[in-house]
Formats: sequence, structure tokens, C-alpha cells
Amino acid sequence: MSEPLKETGNRALHVLLPTMGSAGDVHPFIALGAALKARGHRATILTNPIFQTLIEAQGIGFLPVGSAAQASAAIANPELWHLRKGFKVIAQLIVPAIAEIYRLIEKHADANTVVAFSSLAFGARVAQEKLGVPSASVHLQPSVIRTFADQGMMGNVRLSASRPKWFKQGLFRLIDVLILDRRIKEPLNALRATLGLGLVDRVMHRWLHSPQLVIAFFPEWFAAAQPDWPANTHTVGFPLWDADGEAAPLAEAEEFLDAGAPPIIFTPGSAGSTMQRFFKESVKAAREMGLRAMLVTNYPEQVSKNLPPNIKVFGYLPFSQVLPRAALLVYHGGVGTLAQGIKAGVPHLVVPHGYDQFDSGWRIEQLGLGRSIPQSRYWARRVVPTIERILSDGTSAQRRREFASRIDSEDAVTRACKLIEALGPAR
Repeated sequence: MSEPLKETGNRALHVLLPTMGSAGDVHPFIALGAALKARGHRATILTNPIFQTLIEAQGIGFLPVGSAAQASAAIANPELWHLRKGFKVIAQLIVPAIAEIYRLIEKHADANTVVAFSSLAFGARVAQEKLGVPSASVHLQPSVIRTFADQGMMGNVRLSASRPKWFKQGLFRLIDVLILDRRIKEPLNALRATLGLGLVDRVMHRWLHSPQLVIAFFPEWFAAAQPDWPANTHTVGFPLWDADGEAAPLAEAEEFLDAGAPPIIFTPGSAGSTMQRFFKESVKAAREMGLRAMLVTNYPEQVSKNLPPNIKVFGYLPFSQVLPRAALLVYHGGVGTLAQGIKAGVPHLVVPHGYDQFDSGWRIEQLGLGRSIPQSRYWARRVVPTIERILSDGTSAQRRREFASRIDSEDAVTRACKLIEALGPAR
């Protein structure tokens, strides 16, 4: 149980939680909002309306940012997962949201308001500067926090501590100029000009971090703090949360799980709507090995209808209930699914398409919890021997149990709540 408010020494707060992205970006904020509510605060999530029903079902306030049509169009765009073109698609959502989020905070903030915002909710960072609302950055992925020490993976490039600083400086600047600032800087600065704020350059290099508090929603053993991270950064752990799921699909999944050996779960993530080749090669690999498989997707139309009885398609499933019964998790590398997989003690095969997913795959390999194959090399002829090696590696079972035992989601969320509460006014 979370600590009650009377023990915190703070007054009841209204915590605004702006977040942009897919289910993996929103679910942690639902976990945070629910915990804040249990501690006597009022929590409101600002995000796309496709999550409104889910959020309100938890008794958490909701304010819409953008439209469901905009989100659906981005998810349907095959360029969303392109290594170089994907950010153009994302920018079509996050750029209009800058002013929307700012105006929502301006309208709803009062003397008892604190804001905890996700990496791409830039309007909240503007509101922090202009309105003086106490605010925390909440980063779900370590790759968002740049360092000239060990960056892990930046896209598909390994930026180890041994890489010279000049190389990292040049690469970061190149990414900013050609991809990130190219889409964000002009509209962000246009809003800032109307508010009497100065211009910002290299938006995602340092500016996106709150100077008051940075919450890293992952554990230290997953990504160690680097010497040049913001001084106010706190790694708190993984916040695990997933919806209960509808009774009928869950019962169908349990029936399949009961019918034979533990299956492989293949999933490209909640927003993976253009992953026909991923599923085609996955089915081919499962057929060749004669293994049972669950294909989990919100977009079943991208999967062939001619499947054998030991391979079946499922919609949304609560991974906290399903993954502990799986033989292997094959997925895109989203950090939410990754954390659920580690907690379940299941081996991983990460198939990164873009963004932080390459970093996720690399970190899973470094922890000895599985392997990674980039989407561009994801062919059955390569997948089959990789899966066979993973499944035959008896030495990794103890390692998986060890890391599973290290995940304490309730503690992670409680620590985040306490940090957020500390930003608010005392009684």
C-alpha cells in the first residue's frame, strides 16, 4: 500500500500528467496517477483521446490533447517506424500538442498544482518557464537523457564510453539539425515568442529536462546514471501497469495456454499496425520449429488468416498475466513490454525498428536476458537458429529469475510520488 497523504507532510496536490505516445508511454502515467490518487491527491492525465476511457476507468482525470483521428493516422503510416523518417510522423502529433498542453496547464493550474510531464510533452516545459509551475520531467527510456560518457545505443550506433567525445558531440548535433530541431524548433519558438520567452536551440539536447526534477522511470541496474546527466536526476525503477483486458479474449488466451507447451509470444507493440513482414517471418519461423505461438496485435488484419492450430492471433492481452506462461517473448523493444518481460522471467528476442528500441535490445543483451535482431535482418532463416539458441540456453534461467526479483513496481511508483510531492507547497 502507498503511504497515506497524512504522513507525507504535504498538502493535497493537483498533479497534471501530460504524456505523448502509445500505450507504452501512457500506462506508466496511469500507474503514477493511480498512486497519487491513493495518496490523497488529484491526478489528471493530458493525452490523446484514444486513452480517455481507459484513464477514466481508473478514476483519474482526463484532458484531451489532439484527436483520435490524428493518432490513428500516425499509427497507420508505415513511415512511423522508419529509422530516419519516423520522427516526421511523430512530429505531426507532438508539434500541435505544444501549444495545446501549454494552454491546458495555463487554464487548470493553481497554487496547489504540480506537473510531471513525459519526454515529448514540450508544452509543459514551456509552462514551467512561463508560469512557474513546479514541474518534473519523467523519462521512460534512458536514451532520452544524452551523455558524453556511455550513451548505450543512439539509433543503431553504439556510443560507448570509449567513443571520443567529439564523435558524440558531432552525432548529437547532426541528429538535432537534420531530424529533431528541423521539425520542432520553429513551432516551439513561435509559441515562445508570443509568450515573451527567448529562443531555444537543440530542443532535445538539454532543454527538454526540467531544471527542478528529472525522474528516470527505470532502475539503476538497467541504465546506470552517467556523470553528465542532469544533477537532479533520480532513477526510481520500472512502473509496471497494464489494463485487465476483456474477459472473453483473456479466457481464450488462457485456453490456448492450457492446451499445450508454453508458446512463443510475438508482438510488435500496441502501435504496430504495419508489421506484415514481422508476422510473416514469425509465422514461418514458428512453423519451421514446430512451436506454438501467440501473435498479439491490435491490428489482426496484418496477419495471414491461414494459420495452423498451434499458432493463433490475439488482441490486447494483459502481459502481466500472460508472459509468465510463455517460453519466449519476441517484440519491438518498447520499454513497457521489456519491463513486463523481465518481471515475468521470460527470455527476450528484441526486434528493434527505431527510436529507443535499439538501445533496449542492446541492454537486454548486456544483462544476459536474451538477444536482439534488427527489423531489417528479421528473416526466418536468421530467426530460427537465434530462437533455438535462446531456448536451449539453460544458464540464463537463474539470471532471469534474479532480475525478475529486482523489479518492484510499487516501490518505483511510490518513490516517484514522493519526489513529485516534494515539488509542491508544504502545509
